[in-house]
Amino acid sequence: MMFLYDYQYCLNKIFILFSFFRKTLAMSRIVIILWLILLLPAVGLSQNYEAERSEMVNQQILNRGIRNEQVLNAMESVKRHLFVPQEYRHLSYSDRPLPIGHGQTISEPRIVALMTDYLNLKEHEKVLEIGTGSGYQSAVLAEIVDQVYTVEIVEELAQRARTTLNKLGYDNVHIRIGDGYKGWEAHAPYDAIIVTASPTDIPPPLKEQLAEGGRMVIPVGGSVYQKLVLLRKKNGKVKQTDVTSVRFVPMVDEEGDRH
Repeated sequence: MMFLYDYQYCLNKIFILFSFFRKTLAMSRIVIILWLILLLPAVGLSQNYEAERSEMVNQQILNRGIRNEQVLNAMESVKRHLFVPQEYRHLSYSDRPLPIGHGQTISEPRIVALMTDYLNLKEHEKVLEIGTGSGYQSAVLAEIVDQVYTVEIVEELAQRARTTLNKLGYDNVHIRIGDGYKGWEAHAPYDAIIVTASPTDIPPPLKEQLAEGGRMVIPVGGSVYQKLVLLRKKNGKVKQTDVTSVRFVPMVDEEGDRH
């Protein structure tokens, strides 16, 4: 009887162990399948950035009326996903602004293209950018003009943008950490100025640093309503034209107070 008991006991143990390993194997397969489901889209996206970039240009920019070949080529060339934080990289070519840290964003592609288009840039020109952010707009400008001077008030963003731009070979972009409201007088005057943060009023130093015949595109307004305006300097006077309603982060000083 003891032999039969031990035999039955061993069979029960073997059955329990078999059931355990079978369930474990099944769970392992499920885990592997889930990982594949999560990883495959990321692999697909990384392989299709070029296709997504072309679609972005065609759908978000060209189809919305921008025909400037220089702007289209620049938007096609600059790898926007490399300026976007890793956690948002799968959204790099979507028609939306994306967080880049410190309460700042990278503007949606169509706004970048629109503002660049309104500057009507020439290859030999010198551009001042206020609000470097991720460095994406800087790279777009650098694809078109000889020299880009850009000012960023958040040191970490400036350093990150400098690293990214250097890795990508944009040696014609010069970054300064400071208050963009004051511009960058040392290299003035500028043929064009682009501002990517919204002051409540147009900063007088930027008007002064704009060259004769120069253009400036800037969002202006409070937290509720802002408008994008285009300024042209002729015979020492600045003429303003309203472009469209927009929403940008506010322009702030070194203490974080709004300009």
